[in-house]
Amino acid sequence: MRDAADRLKFEEELWSRGITAVAGVDEVGRGCLFGDVVAAAVILPPGFVLEGVNDSKQLSEKKREELYERIITEAVAWSVARVDAETIDRINIRQASRLAMKQAVLGLKVTPEHVLIDAESIDLDVPQTPIIKGDALSQSIGAASVVAKVTRDRLCKEVWDALYPGYGIAVHKGYATKAHRDAILRLGPTPLHRRSFIGSLLAEQLELF
Repeated sequence: MRDAADRLKFEEELWSRGITAVAGVDEVGRGCLFGDVVAAAVILPPGFVLEGVNDSKQLSEKKREELYERIITEAVAWSVARVDAETIDRINIRQASRLAMKQAVLGLKVTPEHVLIDAESIDLDVPQTPIIKGDALSQSIGAASVVAKVTRDRLCKEVWDALYPGYGIAVHKGYATKAHRDAILRLGPTPLHRRSFIGSLLAEQLELF
């Protein structure tokens, strides 16, 4: 895991130029068969060091929850946005992910002066720096990754699993595990399943198309 100071390179360069409202942006759920893609935008205070932040998928659930609470308490501003499965099927997952990230930025109560974003660009008139593997290289993007991941995991465990029992959503979080694929074959897809993601084998067997 990178040292916390190593993840501030992009932020510190901006802070040194007097750009203090730096938003990190990331999304989760891009590869799922089920549910919304969720994005978060986070502006942390200049000079703030968040120990332990990283790509949220590389952290334990306990660590993510701890970081989440610290991030939403210490952040200058933070925001979460969601794009649903129907929209994902209509406009494709990349455009849906970009839309969610755009909406997350627009939802911030502080207007960012610069956006650091994980591997993408978004349709906003604000300076942006796309960073490949940004959730591991930038503290701000890593913080957004944690907020988005905790938000989506809570939806899986506290809302969607109860709404659609039998699919194991609380366990696999909507990803294409064997148990999840078997449940779709056994029970059929729910309204929150992404038809464009289910795949030709499942589509044929379920006569979806």
